[in-house]
Amino acid sequence: VQLQASGGGLVQAGGSLRLSCAASGRTFSTYAMAWFRQAPGKKREFVAAISQTTSAYYSDSVKGRFTISRDNAKNTVYLQMNSLKPEDTAVYYCAANWGIVSTTEGRYDYWGQGTLVTVSS
Repeated sequence: VQLQASGGGLVQAGGSLRLSCAASGRTFSTYAMAWFRQAPGKKREFVAAISQTTSAYYSDSVKGRFTISRDNAKNTVYLQMNSLKPEDTAVYYCAANWGIVSTTEGRYDYWGQGTLVTVSS
C-alpha cells in the first residue's frame, strides 16, 4: 500500500488543522492506521491510531485535542488537530499495519512521506 499525507502548514497557537492520508489499494479497511510525528532533533513518536473497527488510541500529549478518523470509502485516514501548541510542531507521518492496531512504530509496515506542521506562538 502507498500512503500520501497532506494538510500540513503554518498555524498560530490555538488554531486547528486537519491532516489527511490517502492510501492506494482496495484493502484499506483491513489496515490499522496511525499517525506519528517527529520534531526537530527528536525521535519519532506516536500520536494516534485507529483500528479496523475504528477503536481510537491517543498519546497523552494530544488526548482531548486531536481526533483520528477514517473513511474506508475514500481510503483515507484523518487527524483533526485542535488547540494546537508550539510543541506540536513536527513532521507528521501516517502509517499502515495489516494487523493489530499498535502504538509502536516498529509494528507499522507502510509509511507516508510526512507533512510539516508548524505552530507559531
